[in-house]
Amino acid sequence: MYDKTDARATLATASGPAPGPAPKGRVAAPELADFYREEPQETTAAGSRTWLTRGQNFVLAYTSAVAGEEFVRTGQPDEYVVVLPHDESAVQVTAAGRTETVTGRAVIVVPPGDSTVTATADRDLVRLFTSRSEDLAARCGNADSYAEPHPHVAPFAAWPDPPAGFDLRVYPVADIPEEQGRFGRIFRCSTFMVNFLYPRVGPRDPSKLSPHHHDDFEQCSLAVGGEFVHHIRTPWTTDLADWREDVHHACGSPSVAVIPPPTVHTTQATGQGTNQLIDIFCPPRADFSAKPGWVLNAEEYPAP
Repeated sequence: MYDKTDARATLATASGPAPGPAPKGRVAAPELADFYREEPQETTAAGSRTWLTRGQNFVLAYTSAVAGEEFVRTGQPDEYVVVLPHDESAVQVTAAGRTETVTGRAVIVVPPGDSTVTATADRDLVRLFTSRSEDLAARCGNADSYAEPHPHVAPFAAWPDPPAGFDLRVYPVADIPEEQGRFGRIFRCSTFMVNFLYPRVGPRDPSKLSPHHHDDFEQCSLAVGGEFVHHIRTPWTTDLADWREDVHHACGSPSVAVIPPPTVHTTQATGQGTNQLIDIFCPPRADFSAKPGWVLNAEEYPAP
């Protein structure tokens, strides 16, 4: 359910697979990680701190980095994504035989194989990996929640490879203007879709929330600035044991909510200042991809 001013009101009502037998098994609980309240999973000798949390198909590494710190991947099996969440964020990325220096808010797609991300400022950076990066998945703070696959989440299937080949691709976001009818600033690759939403100054109008659900995929909402309340409702089944109390999780930044299907959810910005969310999907969403002009790098990454 969307307000008529919400670009998502134009989406087709069905966002999941063709009708078929309903998945069996209890709907999963949301995964909520408030990094500013929790100890990191990793702290380097130089002082960089990394929080690791996961969904069924992905791992999110949020790092408060120290300038000069290197984050190396060797033999990476698939594309991963680096998100620079702040104007002051700065990294140097080496992959596919070349090096790119990136400053400010950006989405960076890193090809499979060997790569190095070097922090060039004392600022935060985010890395997104599929759960094929088993070394990282095992170190997540909520790894036990995914000891068994969640039955309502579709198994991961990569989207097509880029026709021009895997490469290091950089997408700055700060200067992309808002456009009537387009929802946020969306980029996709073969493994992820990232929506760098436009910041909201001040609280969200409580009369224009957007409760909705997804049939078969998780939504990861990453808060990188401001304050929010995640409202999440688990649908009732015929079995009372499956019922849960509604969740109204108030959080600051940085924090993550992994919202499972088919829970009804909406997020309410509540901070008086700038509130910034980044939504993440693994693999990319078909319904967003089907909207002309919504995916800003669609010509580089075909849909299935």
